[in-house]
Amino acid sequence: MEHTTALSVKDLKTYFYTNSRCNKAIDGVSFDIKKGKTLCIVGESGCGKSVTASSIMQLLPTLSRIEAGSSITYHADNGDVEIQGLERNGTKMRNLRGAEIAMIFQDPMTALNPVYTVGYQIGEILQYHTDLNKKQIREKTISLLADMGIPLPEKRVDEYPHNYSGGMRQRAMIAMAMACSPKILIADEPTTALDVTIQAQIFELMDKLKKEHGTAIMLITHDMGVVAELADDVAVMYMGKIVEAGSIDEVLRTPKHPYTQALLSSIPVLGRGKNQDIKAIRGSTPDPYDRPKGCQFEPRCDFATEACGTYPDEEQATPTHRVSCWNYKEVDQNG
Repeated sequence: MEHTTALSVKDLKTYFYTNSRCNKAIDGVSFDIKKGKTLCIVGESGCGKSVTASSIMQLLPTLSRIEAGSSITYHADNGDVEIQGLERNGTKMRNLRGAEIAMIFQDPMTALNPVYTVGYQIGEILQYHTDLNKKQIREKTISLLADMGIPLPEKRVDEYPHNYSGGMRQRAMIAMAMACSPKILIADEPTTALDVTIQAQIFELMDKLKKEHGTAIMLITHDMGVVAELADDVAVMYMGKIVEAGSIDEVLRTPKHPYTQALLSSIPVLGRGKNQDIKAIRGSTPDPYDRPKGCQFEPRCDFATEACGTYPDEEQATPTHRVSCWNYKEVDQNG
């Protein structure tokens, strides 16, 4: 089965402006999300993963903007929609949000409104995007909670978020996101602060949604173990740029960028014991308002040369594997 593209992001630039200074939080990012596939975007905190998601959903803070030349295109069944040109609170964007493109936010503890029941909050989405009556909305809401593995959904539907455990709140968030069977699901660190058992159940649930509904999933994470388990494609971000992207096998088995190699080398491997050699990435991310002139990873890189003073062009290591590094062939030989 050939998977077509659900969302295309081309040369996305999202800048934050404060006191005459500019933080280029996203600086020329491009990727595609395919139907029925999971794209994992990985990188350290502050690299721009969540800003990318907020840009797609048009949920950016006031002092930020998507720059001219950026393109975010949703490939709907009835034609393409240019998202970056829509008003944040305009009718067209509100109709897309929740119905066609849904998002699971990072913190389930704060994403749900504490003064409304969980059932009311899920039902609100169904009321806005569907023609169901009150009885049908309630039945659909209970069904969604049951599908998410919430025990006693007929009772839980009338309870408030504080009555739910962390794992149950996240399931309720997924139920809310999947209420209208969206074509694209964006999950921003969806298992933060949850124990590993609940994490596994949440990811199993997302994988089931992808397989049964053909949902395109964009999963934001810093956990390479999650990537290995769930991803079809991977994009590695560093300081607002995608430095490497490709299929899961290509990126994890033959990483081309020094940053990707460093990320993988910093992960302990199960079964190798406590004396295994774990290499920390030296240094720290640069000040976003005082960045290196060329490659952003150059001050921390073991392969840096004089050429790294200018930002490298993107190279196609294989037809499906791209990397932005002057010295990626040397990196590959030393991998």
